[in-house]
Amino acid sequence: MTTTVLIIVLAAVVILGGGIGLVMSRGRAELPPPADLQEITDEVIHHPERPEPHLEDEGDDDAPSAAVDTLERPEAPRGRLVRLRARLAKSQGSLGKGLLAVLGRSTLDDAAWEELEDTLLAADVGVAATDELVENLRTKLRVEGITDPEVAKTALRDELVRLIDPSLDRSLLSTGADGKPGVVLVVGVNGTGKTTTVGRLARVLVAGEQSVVLGAADTFRAAAADQLQTWGERVGVPTVRGPEGGDPASVGFEAVQRGIADGTDVVLVDTAGRLHTKSGLMDELGKVKRVIEKQAPVTEVLLVIDATTGQNGLTQARVFGEVVEVTGIVLTKLDGTAKGGIVIAVQRELGVPVKFVGLGEGADDLAPFDADEFVDALLA
Repeated sequence: MTTTVLIIVLAAVVILGGGIGLVMSRGRAELPPPADLQEITDEVIHHPERPEPHLEDEGDDDAPSAAVDTLERPEAPRGRLVRLRARLAKSQGSLGKGLLAVLGRSTLDDAAWEELEDTLLAADVGVAATDELVENLRTKLRVEGITDPEVAKTALRDELVRLIDPSLDRSLLSTGADGKPGVVLVVGVNGTGKTTTVGRLARVLVAGEQSVVLGAADTFRAAAADQLQTWGERVGVPTVRGPEGGDPASVGFEAVQRGIADGTDVVLVDTAGRLHTKSGLMDELGKVKRVIEKQAPVTEVLLVIDATTGQNGLTQARVFGEVVEVTGIVLTKLDGTAKGGIVIAVQRELGVPVKFVGLGEGADDLAPFDADEFVDALLA
């Protein structure tokens, strides 16, 4: 009897175990395989059609991330100046050679001084600044009896540095008050390279150990948000974006909101390019700034100017300055022109400093502007 009971119990265990195994196996079969899960997750996170704020960097903190291993290390700002000085000297060579060739003559007559003026005007230094430089230089050489060409060249360098004014504060105003992030609004006309400048500026800040959130408030150019998000992903910076054609002010608002929630150091807001002659678009830009400041003050408004546009860039600067109170200038494509005098002209026009210059097509080809370095490159 005991043996019979034991056999029945064992049989029941075997049958029950098999049933449980069958149920578990069926349960597993109803779930997609791990590979499919990974594919779905990647699609949702990295390729959303309408990405929501906070989406692209959410996830399990303990899960391994392949993106971290592929993040780029931006070059330190100081190193860029050394690397880019030779490139600047090459692109501005005709200006420096023209100036030095005149001052290298044994006799500086009226014709020589007129030639010096023409060289400066051709470089977009501007009429008032050119007159001031030439007058000061002529007086200095005459009063001090300078005839040595090398001494004359040193005097020219000193005058150029003085006009660019090394005393101006060229640091990026990227620190907010009361624990809020600094907010940098980047503006300019179409085609100046604003989105690229924002992406490069993010790299400058990341290299300086600052955390960044990007705001893709250019909602009118189809590829602008994608382009900006790509820049951010390369250095591990999140991008807040909205639907194509949406309200740019709301994107700026959400970007700053995100920066506050995350304790971010700096929020960089890219805006749509707009013609300075279109009053409606310029009014909209003012709205973007006002809406952003419902969250936190805008600490910096950077106007991006294409250095190749010359004097037309000054007109742009004047109008943008009236709408959003520009605090700093970024000169792009400076390596593609010999009109380096635009640095002097635009500063005098707006009364605000050039803070960054773009030199080349590389990811780290944006450098903080330095008056002495710039003039030395001109006269190299």
